[in-house]
Amino acid sequence: MSGSRVKRKQSVTKQAGTGKRLLHFIFSWQFLVVVVGAILLGTLIFLHETITKVLVRSLGLGLILAALWLLMAIWVLWRHRFGIVLRNWNRWLGALLLSIGVLGLLVPIRPQISISGESLADVSVVGTLGQLIAGTSYTWARLLGFLLSGVILVIPGHTVNFVKGFFNFLGQATINIVTVVSLESWDLLRDIFAWLRSASRRSWSRIAGLFKSRPATVDLSDGQTKTLPDKQAPVKETAPAFNEPEQNLTQTALVEEITFPVGDRQLPPLEILDESPKFTSFAQADDGERAKLIEEALASYGVEVKVTQINPGPSVTQFGVEPGWVRKYRRVVEKDQAGKPKLNKDGHPIVHMEEISKTRVKVERITSLANDLALALAVPDIRIEAPVPGKALVGVEVPNVSTAMVSLRGVIGSGAFSKVAAKSKLAIALGQGAGGEAIAGDLAKMPHLLIAGATGSGKTVCLNCIVSCLLAQTTPAEVRMVLIDPKRVEMVTFKDVPHLITPVVVDADKAVDSLRRVTMEMDNRYRKFAAARVRNIDAYNRSPEVTEQMPYIVVIIDELADLMMTTPDVVEPLICRLAQLARATGIHLIVATQRPSVDVITGLIKANFPTRISFAVVSSIDSRTILDTIGAEKLLGRGDMLYIPPEASKPKRIRGCFVSDEEMDRLVEFWKDWAAEHFPLEADHLAQEFASLPLERLDADPFMEQARQLCDESAHISASLLQRKLHIGYQRASRLMEQLAEEGLIESGEYGRPWEGEP
Repeated sequence: MSGSRVKRKQSVTKQAGTGKRLLHFIFSWQFLVVVVGAILLGTLIFLHETITKVLVRSLGLGLILAALWLLMAIWVLWRHRFGIVLRNWNRWLGALLLSIGVLGLLVPIRPQISISGESLADVSVVGTLGQLIAGTSYTWARLLGFLLSGVILVIPGHTVNFVKGFFNFLGQATINIVTVVSLESWDLLRDIFAWLRSASRRSWSRIAGLFKSRPATVDLSDGQTKTLPDKQAPVKETAPAFNEPEQNLTQTALVEEITFPVGDRQLPPLEILDESPKFTSFAQADDGERAKLIEEALASYGVEVKVTQINPGPSVTQFGVEPGWVRKYRRVVEKDQAGKPKLNKDGHPIVHMEEISKTRVKVERITSLANDLALALAVPDIRIEAPVPGKALVGVEVPNVSTAMVSLRGVIGSGAFSKVAAKSKLAIALGQGAGGEAIAGDLAKMPHLLIAGATGSGKTVCLNCIVSCLLAQTTPAEVRMVLIDPKRVEMVTFKDVPHLITPVVVDADKAVDSLRRVTMEMDNRYRKFAAARVRNIDAYNRSPEVTEQMPYIVVIIDELADLMMTTPDVVEPLICRLAQLARATGIHLIVATQRPSVDVITGLIKANFPTRISFAVVSSIDSRTILDTIGAEKLLGRGDMLYIPPEASKPKRIRGCFVSDEEMDRLVEFWKDWAAEHFPLEADHLAQEFASLPLERLDADPFMEQARQLCDESAHISASLLQRKLHIGYQRASRLMEQLAEEGLIESGEYGRPWEGEP
């Protein structure tokens, strides 16, 4: 082709491209906007006087407000910010109603101002539109409705709290007035007011639930979406609720002020605890890339998997891995109709691979590659849950770069805790799971809890959260506590709460005495059950023959190792007897230790504590001691724990709650003020009866009577004689000798007494 023909062809192509681009520009929306804007501008210039008169007569100075709304609408359209309008529709609608109400309020103002020949004195400062809004009848009622509706829509949470507080104040004042009047005829009226108050609280809770923001979603690289918590949700009214792993949604539930002013049952408001931190994404921003890394790392070892779920949690992110297939192929040579092999251009037979079978990848192949996955993800360690309970998935728990704090208030305000608290008075908040869902437990069903972990792993914070949760949900008439703190500094914060049936025990000898008194209280309760012909505490409290309700008793031991080091032969039988028999009487044990060894957590103690919590431990041996399985040695510490409920066979990973010293101090101050008014020390007859229980009955050994008989019959008494005659050990025989010496039957400090007839 010649050079001239090439140049002519390039020129024609260039002209055709220029014309195509010109047509594309003419029919583009930018050109249409310019044309429409030019037409509107020309119309305004040509008819500016007429248009100005119409606008001034219609809007007056309200034209400024209309211009602001027009500019905001143009900004939303130009920047494509429709999501802001949809997620915050209530605020936009409320602002519009407030603008309408403001225009109506300015109608009475009629200034002597003329604009383009139109006097505002004739139509008011906001023109005929303001007169139309104000109307001719019920003007102030209409305007008040616009303003109140706008305020409610713009700040729904504060409005609900204000109205709720007003009704609480009104109901409290009414009930106080009714209570002062001692006529029996007022009881029905008092109950009616209390019912109306609770009904109004529930109604406002449902109304406020309509204003919850929609959760935002993030697109992953494999076409899936991940739902993240809404950062714009009002923190004061909402708290994280139970998370369904299938949908990976973070719901919000309105937190109500839990007060029961009817009678003497009054609980501290939930606002006494610190608010939950604003919702942020727990996991890193590159979860999609981490999911791809998991698939590629396992594929490099010949394990086919697919990440189908991503559940971000406060300390770890759980990736739901679906095992793939192990495929087997065979080499097949293609043949023609005559049965001869087909040949390619090089003369070689044409072959292809045919799949003959496929089987699922074994779970053991995935779990054996835990260290290789940790290396690929550049994390110190990962934990693999195989399989995830209730799902055909393998859970790969990868630590986050930064952990989030789980507040006690956030878990108490969740739906999972409310569901447990509605059925039991011993509901305790534990924390959030690996997927961000709230975890709560029922101490009455556990029925006893064993906690272990290394120093600084979070045991004491967990115990403080349990005690604070019980203080926030129950009264002294419902739950009493025995706090045993051999470390002397952990439980003394709660020394002034009226829930204590005995002062905080810090001495080892007094701890043993307290456990003995609890054992005697258990025996007394069984005798009361037999008299009332019932089997447990719930049936006893429901019995019509009972005049006084029996409270639950929670015994908390902060450090079991100290007690086992001093008096193991006394502490272990007492704890085992309480763990075996005390469930039906409403007495429950919570025991914690930082030394999970077999000489502290003996086999008999483990057998009676089916529910266990393990924080970070030093070795897999300690993990097996407390959980009967490995895994606790891989925890991150600072509240990261494994929880085995009584109905489960595998541990569940949880990020424990945190409660600060200031929150505990506020709870203690609330109950101190309440006790000063409603529960003086002289009225606590239960604590007085507990302190007056005689310990001699428990000190008496069953062989004591036989030892006295041997002492009378034998001229010489010794520990070895008691061992031979009573078939007991040396320690027990020595204790019998000491008791005989205290009774004066033998001389103190001697192994025996002289033969009769000797000087």
